[in-house]
Amino acid sequence: MTNFPAQTDRTGQLIALRRRETPGVPLDGMEILSRASRLVRLSRKWIEPVFARHDLDTGEFDVLATLQRSGAPYRQRPTELYQSLMITSGGLTDRLNRLEKKGLIERVVSETDRRSALVQLTKHGLKTINAAFVEDMTIEAELLGALGADERRQLATLLARLLKDFEKRV
Repeated sequence: MTNFPAQTDRTGQLIALRRRETPGVPLDGMEILSRASRLVRLSRKWIEPVFARHDLDTGEFDVLATLQRSGAPYRQRPTELYQSLMITSGGLTDRLNRLEKKGLIERVVSETDRRSALVQLTKHGLKTINAAFVEDMTIEAELLGALGADERRQLATLLARLLKDFEKRV
């Protein structure tokens, strides 16, 4: 059992109560995973309004950001998109329909397979995701303000190592 230093956050208070009631049970997972989960949930308070200012929800932002990071011409097959986003094809179709109505994406016929359509950012979609992404990253950097640059890198490295191990188990 690892003894983490006493914490003053809400999760730390709950862990202290749990430790008192079940002293022999290791709480390392709770120390880390509960905090990670709570951080994500709390961060939504600041991140969701960024998306709303750009007339997007989280799912729509994710589709646009995925297309953007694919590089010019900012297009992918629907299968590539839903696999990258780790959602169902039906969930993707709903998002694509909304984004197409907003003029942020278009479906274009594949040059290599006429039976297949590709999803591509429009100029308006690229402008929208570029602005929303910069604003989102600015907010996220502000949210990490309690940590110095070295601490951020260290935490990112540790989380990446943990996530890599989790992904191997799936």
